[in-house]
Amino acid sequence: MSVSYRQPGVVLTDRRFTVPLDHADPTGETIELYAREAVAGDKADQDLPWLVYLQGGPGFGANRFIGRPAWLGRALKEYRVLLLDQRGTGASTPANRQTLPLRGGPAEQADYLTHFRADSIVRDCEAIRPQVTGGAPWTVLGQSFGGFCTVAYLSLAPEGLSAALITGGLPSLDAHADDVYRAAYPRIERKVVAHYARYPQDVERARRIADHLLTHDVVLPNGYRLTVEAFQSLGIMLGGSEGSHRLHFLLEDAFVRTPNGHELSDAFQEQAQGLLSYAGHPLYALVHEAIYGQDSRPTDWSAERVRAEFPRFDAAKALAGDEPLLFTGESVHPWMFDCDPALRPLRETADLLAARTDWTPLYDPARLAVNEVPAAAAVYHDDMYVDTAHALATARTVRGLRTWVTDEFEHDGVRAGGPRVLDRLLALARDEV
Repeated sequence: MSVSYRQPGVVLTDRRFTVPLDHADPTGETIELYAREAVAGDKADQDLPWLVYLQGGPGFGANRFIGRPAWLGRALKEYRVLLLDQRGTGASTPANRQTLPLRGGPAEQADYLTHFRADSIVRDCEAIRPQVTGGAPWTVLGQSFGGFCTVAYLSLAPEGLSAALITGGLPSLDAHADDVYRAAYPRIERKVVAHYARYPQDVERARRIADHLLTHDVVLPNGYRLTVEAFQSLGIMLGGSEGSHRLHFLLEDAFVRTPNGHELSDAFQEQAQGLLSYAGHPLYALVHEAIYGQDSRPTDWSAERVRAEFPRFDAAKALAGDEPLLFTGESVHPWMFDCDPALRPLRETADLLAARTDWTPLYDPARLAVNEVPAAAAVYHDDMYVDTAHALATARTVRGLRTWVTDEFEHDGVRAGGPRVLDRLLALARDEV
C-alpha cells in the first residue's frame, strides 16, 4: 500500500515493488525495491511525465531530500520524479554484513552479488516502469554510477526511455579496471597538488598525521583501524566541489596535547570514522571494481595492484624524504576489509568477487551507434572520479549524444549546480542550444 505525505512544496509517496533477483529467471527468487515518488504540491493532481533518478555509487540509496533543493526543484516544474533506491541500497533489500549471511557462506554471497550491477538495475527499471507510468517511456537522470546505468539502459532497453540525461557518469565501454585506475592515479595526484597549492600549511599537517599513524596503532571509536593508507584514502573528498576545504578543516586541528604526549583528538577521530566507514554503503566496497568487469579477466583488486605502479603514493617513502604525502580516493583496497568493522565479515566474499571471470557485457556499442533516444551528458573537466578521455570516447560512440564539457563544477555538479545543470542538459537533449 502506498503512503503519501507532505514536505514544504512537495508531495511524497512511498512506492514498493517486487522484481526478480535474476531477470534471466523471472519465476525464481524475488527481491523488494523501494522508491520515493515526488511531485510539486501544486501539481499533485496533474498528469505529468516521469523522471527516474539513478544515484551515484555503486551502493548508495537515492537522496533523502527535504523539500525541493538542488536539481529536484527544477525537475518538479515539469516531472513527477521517482527517486529509486537501486537494489541492495537504502530500503531496497539492503546488502550488508547483517543481511548477506542469510544467503549462506562467502561463495553464496558472492554469487548473489553478481546480480547487483548496472544491467540488473536497468532490468529493475523496466520491470517497474509499467506500474509507474502505465507503460509510457520516461526520462532517466543518472549521476556518476547512475550515468553508467543510463548508458547500460541505452544499450539494453532504449525503448523505455524518452530522454537520457547523464551527469559525470559516462563510462568507458571496454576498459578493464586496470585501465580505469591507471588513468585515475595521475588525476588524483593533480587534485592533491591543487589542494596543497590552495592550503600549503596542509603539507606538514598531513605528513605529521601520517608519521603518527606509521608509529602508533590507532583504533577509532567505532573499531575502525586507522592506518596510514586509510588516512590517505580521505582524498576521496577532493573530487567534490567543497572537498578541498573540508579536508583542510579536518587536518587543521588533528592533535591535542595529553598527559601521554600529543594524540589525535577525539574530534578528528569522530570525523574520520564518519568519512571512512562503509557501514552505510558496504555495497560500494563489495562491487566497486565489479562495475568494470566485462570480459574473462578478473578485476583482482585492481586499484591495489595498479597503485604499486605509482610509488609516489607510498607514504613511508614520502616521509623518508621531503615529499608531500599524496592522498588517494575513489578506489577500494583489500585492507579496507581488515580495517573497517562493517566490512570485516565480508572479506572472503570480496576476494571471491575480485577473482571472478564470468562477468557479462554491460554495454552494446553497436546499439549505441544507432541510438535514437535524445541524450545529453555533463562531462566535468578533469573529473577525479570519471576519466574525461574515457567519457568523451564513449560520447562519440553514442549516436546523437550531446555533451557539455565544463570546469565550472566538480563531480558533484548536479548537487552544487542543481537547476543550472539540469536546465542545460534538458536544453541539449531537446536541441534547444
